[in-house]
Amino acid sequence: MRNIKLTIQYDGSRYKGWQKLGNEDNTIQGKIEKVLRELTGEEIELIASGRTDAGVHAYNQIANFHTNSKILNKEILTYCYKYLPSDIVIKSLQEVANDFHSRYLAKKKIYIYKIYNGTFHDVFSRKYSYHVPEQLNIEIMKKAATIFIGKHDFKSFTALKSKKKSTIREIYSIDIVKKDNDIQIALNGNGFLHKMVRIIVGTLIQAGLEKITIEEIIEIMHKKDRSLASDTAPAHGLFLKEIIY
Repeated sequence: MRNIKLTIQYDGSRYKGWQKLGNEDNTIQGKIEKVLRELTGEEIELIASGRTDAGVHAYNQIANFHTNSKILNKEILTYCYKYLPSDIVIKSLQEVANDFHSRYLAKKKIYIYKIYNGTFHDVFSRKYSYHVPEQLNIEIMKKAATIFIGKHDFKSFTALKSKKKSTIREIYSIDIVKKDNDIQIALNGNGFLHKMVRIIVGTLIQAGLEKITIEEIIEIMHKKDRSLASDTAPAHGLFLKEIIY
């Protein structure tokens, strides 16, 4: 039995997220498994580092699958490139130890959220960045970001409905960089809850618009109530950048 690790890049615009949904084929996982199944003749189950939501993109998603196939790695890579849709590319492929698990062994995850902060949207980036026409105060956003650094209960900043799953996560850094009208927010943490990145970004945007104060964000964190936090930032501005093992 071989264990194959994939590094995958995808444009999530037209997909219903990573995770396969029953008979729904319009997912990243579903598309890749179908191609691998046709190649190997086996039922393939991809294990990803995490599930990206509908409309979210990835520069370097990591996934692995087990197979009894003897097909060479190079041939698998070539076949996938030929038969996958053009908005999904397996960038690299390698055989790893049998106990490698894309999700359980991930130590850090880095996401990037892109904002275009100009009066008019940019025609060429509009599909991959969130247009905020009002001027954002970057210094206030940076101060607000420090509230999220460290280990916290992020119950106010997730759409997770399960009461059994822990909502405690640790964020190592949030870096906000502005160049002309382009703003990038990079979040580095040990893991992120359902829609957590986008809710944090939505809160930082509200802070940058001076519609919410630092003190109010701290209070929202302490109250552990999702209804108090800001709206979720749109999916199309979010990219999974890197998984660190």
